[in-house]
Amino acid sequence: MKYLKYFGIALLVIVLDQVVKLIVHYQMDFGTPGQIKVFGDWFKLHYTTNPGMAFGMQIGHEYGKLLLTSFRLVAMFGIGYYLYSIIEKKMHALYIVCISMILGGAIGNLIDSIFYGVWFNNAPFNAPTPWFHGQVIDMFYIDIWEGYLPTWIPFVGGSYTALWPIFNIADASIFVGVAIILIFQGRFFKEEENQKSAVVEQEDEIQRQFIEGEEER
Repeated sequence: MKYLKYFGIALLVIVLDQVVKLIVHYQMDFGTPGQIKVFGDWFKLHYTTNPGMAFGMQIGHEYGKLLLTSFRLVAMFGIGYYLYSIIEKKMHALYIVCISMILGGAIGNLIDSIFYGVWFNNAPFNAPTPWFHGQVIDMFYIDIWEGYLPTWIPFVGGSYTALWPIFNIADASIFVGVAIILIFQGRFFKEEENQKSAVVEQEDEIQRQFIEGEEER
């Protein structure tokens, strides 16, 4: 039951992320024509795809996307095993929830990368194969500012720029999980150190009692 609870959180993130992405793909027009304003110009729903990593960064190689997706696949198993281990160690419940959220978010975007190139035919036109080259679907757009940068700015002057990335539920789950860990890391890992100290003290006490018992003999 203890494993089901926390891995269930990851599963909930995955399901919610994929359901929203499917709704966006089938019910919204791509790009600016299908954009929906939720709170004025500040928060919008905007269907777009991300072929690379966070913020649209890419690995400049023909098989860069394949390498990235493969790395995500390995990382998924690593995070899953780590989640299992910290549940066993009975670490702080909120810390375990955060790792569950990070795992769910990682798998949510991994599904896009592995399958969307085939399911939705959204792999880049020059991809060697649609498998493992799917583009991640993003839709939440928090628009702090967007427009053309002044031409006097070196390198990027005159280009159209948005100051906030477009993200999805998987991204948000990872971000929130990491943010909570950073904010409360002192409490999370202090508790772990206390648990280790208690175990060491218990082992020392058992050893002391054993030695005393041997001396009495």
